[in-house]
Amino acid sequence: MKAFSAGLALAILAIGVVDAAALDRRVRINNRSSYDIVEFYASNTGTRSWEEDILGRNILPSGSSVVINIDDGSGYCKYDFLAVFEDGDEVVSNDNNVCELSDFNFTD
Repeated sequence: MKAFSAGLALAILAIGVVDAAALDRRVRINNRSSYDIVEFYASNTGTRSWEEDILGRNILPSGSSVVINIDDGSGYCKYDFLAVFEDGDEVVSNDNNVCELSDFNFTD
């Protein structure tokens, strides 16, 4: 009976655990600043360099939003963000949990 109880407890525990690879990493980036965002980067906190510019040739105008799937295939949930604004200012936000975060705001 003891072995059955332990097996049942493990099965219940396994059902309650969410696989990190299955988590939603889509984040709405809101530009609530006075300037257009001309570059946006998101790199998992385990890297020492920025990945490619997610916006590419596009910009994120002041007052606009975009939904970005921030998933590099690593299984990470923690990412650092870098926004480069049209006036050359750069804003870095570290340690954002994109598995739990649904909106992120850049403001003045």
